Formats: sequence, structure tokens, C-alpha cells
Amino acid sequence: MKKFFLLLLYLLIIATGWKVYQKIQDPAASFSRRRMKRQVPVEITRIRKGTIREMGVFTGSLKPKSRFIVAPKITGRLKKLLVNIGDNVKPGQLIALLDDEEFELQLQQAMAHMEVARANQASSISGLKLSKRELKRMRKLRASKMVSVSELDAAEVKYSDQQAKHRTAKAQLAEKQAAVEVSRIRLSYTQVKILWNASQTGMVVGERFVDEGALLSPNAQIVSVLDISSLTAVINITERDYFKLKIGQTAVIMADALGKKRFNGKITRISPLIKETSREAKVEIEIPNIKRLLRPGLFIRALIHFDTHNNSQIVPLTALVKRNNTVGVFLADLKNKKATFVPVEVGITENSQAEIIKPVLQGHVVTLGQHLLEDGSGIMIPGTGKKKPSIKKQKPRS
Repeated sequence: MKKFFLLLLYLLIIATGWKVYQKIQDPAASFSRRRMKRQVPVEITRIRKGTIREMGVFTGSLKPKSRFIVAPKITGRLKKLLVNIGDNVKPGQLIALLDDEEFELQLQQAMAHMEVARANQASSISGLKLSKRELKRMRKLRASKMVSVSELDAAEVKYSDQQAKHRTAKAQLAEKQAAVEVSRIRLSYTQVKILWNASQTGMVVGERFVDEGALLSPNAQIVSVLDISSLTAVINITERDYFKLKIGQTAVIMADALGKKRFNGKITRISPLIKETSREAKVEIEIPNIKRLLRPGLFIRALIHFDTHNNSQIVPLTALVKRNNTVGVFLADLKNKKATFVPVEVGITENSQAEIIKPVLQGHVVTLGQHLLEDGSGIMIPGTGKKKPSIKKQKPRS
């Protein structure tokens, strides 16, 4: 009898230990079973058919269409600066004046040397004419045997001498004339102007680097000039989106600093190089800036339309969940008050919407409370009794 009670106690201990072991080893399964037994309050939305667009959103900054630096070609002191930051400028407009006293004197000196050379040339012409007449006379006298051969030779040598002097005087005059032109050009460099294609408009002074009185060296920066009639948005595209772009494709540009204003642009350049470090390529979008609302350096967002799918199955993004590394949705069975997990293949996502490529779905999906659900869990719609459940309807896209 005693052995019987000991055996019974031993079996009872084993059964209790087994139940404790099961609870320790599989708490998730136990929790899952409890979840499936009770009804979980959820919110649902009807699956709809509609149009969904694939849009890419990229960030970048604005750059001017062109930018160049105005600088002097000679050394000089800045006498007058005629423009300032934000001023509009035109082709050929005078920007700055350098001290020109030294260059004026150099021009006067070059002109004086030119006049001396011109006088020397005139003298050489007179001497050449005189020696030429003397040579003709000596040749006639020699034909009559009235002068010796040596006297004729002396006349020919003198004429050759005068020809050489004339050529030298002529070359010296050309040299001095060139020196005058150089001095005149160097004097013109004291007037710093900007030159570019006259068809370009929208040029403004962007930066000022020096003040009046500064001693400038050649190519020292005075001001920068920008063309803001149109701007270029520079963005970086990942390799995943790179092959979706093409030249001429439209883009919508938004700047946080300008609120809800939108600007239209077109893709003008796509870099053929995808950088190995970032797996990104540079893309440039040209944006007309007629009203000059945009400014170089602004942070922007570019929206680029990749594709459009019509008559697609669309559900809210919140309806997508992951169970056992599988993406799916919970279909709501309103009649049996149950939720069924259905694996899905997701297509385009736009804002808070997602396209379901397959399988074909009908009815409603759970959009709130699905983190408490398992396949076959019971559900309830809060605020519904015997009345029909109030189902959150998805607003149609405008």
C-alpha cells in the first residue's frame, strides 16, 4: 500500500514537471494561443482599386547656371569700385577703375618715342632720294668717261647705305607704334569690365572680395558674377534608381525656405560614373528662374516621376506586417470575426499607400492593432455592437 502511494506521488511530480517544462520551453506559443482565443480590437480599411505612381524623392542644392570671377590683368591700386553685392550687370559694363597715372605716362613716353622714330624715317627717306639722284648722275658721267670707276662705286655704296638706314628707320617706327598700342591696351586694363555672351540675361553680383584703395595683383578677385536666370539643381541618385532616369525627364523642385512653392525642371545631365564609395551618381536638373525666387545654395528636394500603374490593388502602408520574415496583410473576415494572414508581393509605394501585385485580394485589411494578431486571431471593431461595424474608408486620391 505504501509503495502504491509513493508511485502515485512520483507520477504526480512527473506530470507537474512536464507542464512546467512546456511553459518554460514554449512561452511564445502559449501567448499566441491566448491571443488567438481572445478578440483583438482592430481598425480596418477596404482594399481599393486605383492609380498609383512611383515617385523618387531626392535632396540636393542649387547652383547658378554660370559663375565667374572679375579680376584685373595688371597690378594696380583699386581707385573706384562701381558695383556692389546684388547689383544687376550688363555685358561690357564697367566694374572697377584702377589708378592709371603710371600707365598714362607710359603711353605718353611711347608716343614720344614713336614721333622720334617717325622723324628718323622721314630723314632716311630724304637721304635715300638724294643718294639715288647722285647715283644716277654718276652713272651718266661715267658713261661719258668724266668720272672714275672708284667715284661711281662710292656713289653706289652710299645709296646702299641709305637704303639700309631707311629700312632700319621703318622698322623702328613700326616697333614704336606697337609699343604705343601696348601702352594703350595696358591703360585700358585700368578699366575693369565684364564680357560674356550678350544674349545672356539675369547676371548679378554675387560676392565682393576687395575694398577701394586695395593694391591688386594680376588675377586678384574683385567680385563674382552669377547668372541666375536659370539654376541647376545637383542631386545624387542611388544605383537602384539610376537606370530609371533619362535626359529630358521632368522633375518638381521644392525648397524648405520657400514653403509650398513648386518649380518645374528638366534633367539635363546624368553622370556616367557611379561612385564606388557611395554607389551614387550625380544628376543635374535645370530650373527656369524667371521671377528670381530661387537662389544658389538653397537646399532642395526633387520629386521625379518614374512610373504609373493603373487599376492596381492599393492598401495603406500600415496594413503591411511581417510574420516569420514574410511580408503580408491581415484580411478581416467580418462575418466570422477573424483575421487571416496572407503573404503578398508589394509593388509601388507612394506616400502612405502601397500596391499589392499578388495575390488578388478582396474585402478589408487590418490597419491598426495587427501587431497583436496571428493567423486566425479573433477580432472586434470598437464601437460596434449589434450594429454594423464602422469601417474606416480610405479617402480617394485626388
